[in-house]
Amino acid sequence: MASPFRVELTGAASARAVHVGEENQLPAALDALGLRPPRPAVVVVGGAAGLDRDGMAGLRPLFAEAIAPVLQARGAAGVDGGTRSGVMRLLGEARAACGATFPLLGVVAAGPVKLPREQSPGDVATLLEPHHTHFVVVPGDEWGAESPWIARAATALAGSGRSVTVLVNGGEIAYLDVRHSVESARPVLVVSGSGGTADVLAAALSGGSADGRAAALVGSGLIRAVPMSPPAVLAGLLTAALG
Repeated sequence: MASPFRVELTGAASARAVHVGEENQLPAALDALGLRPPRPAVVVVGGAAGLDRDGMAGLRPLFAEAIAPVLQARGAAGVDGGTRSGVMRLLGEARAACGATFPLLGVVAAGPVKLPREQSPGDVATLLEPHHTHFVVVPGDEWGAESPWIARAATALAGSGRSVTVLVNGGEIAYLDVRHSVESARPVLVVSGSGGTADVLAAALSGGSADGRAAALVGSGLIRAVPMSPPAVLAGLLTAALG
């Protein structure tokens, strides 16, 4: 594991970051960032660059009225893919808008975000969401390489505490994200009506989808559908999941 460093983000923001190369380095990496288990953790996965402006606007209340307030109230940490798009952007902006102080950890693959082990003065990591407080940079040259690491980081951070995954919208990578959460025995709340993979999984729960991947995932018994509106329903289920 390399030494932690500070990464400059857009809008004069900054965050602490660390590179890891092996799964067994995660506990030490989180400790070096000041993130110590046990801590409740909420993994947020789903739509990224494929979400257009209207789609983002429709999903914003989920983050502003449910996810971010529950994270703050429960003293939980948010864990996501850390980039400046889709659900990750929505979570970062919701955290900032409500003046929250909960840690928001972005887990990013080194190749796509092009984040060096140290930044030169004046360099700005424009692909990273600027309201995140911490980043773990993991091996990988393609989008999606971070998927198993998101689940591993949440498990390491939660420790003996509780954790839950929320899927909002989502494309192909979302199937990987959900699978890794299921393999970690983490419950997954899929937001029905948010589109994409979330809707496919919600349909599979009611027997309305022929998608084999979805059927295998819902067969785990760890997936539950939640309506997109009102956000209070998601807030209640998140609160219950975190204990």
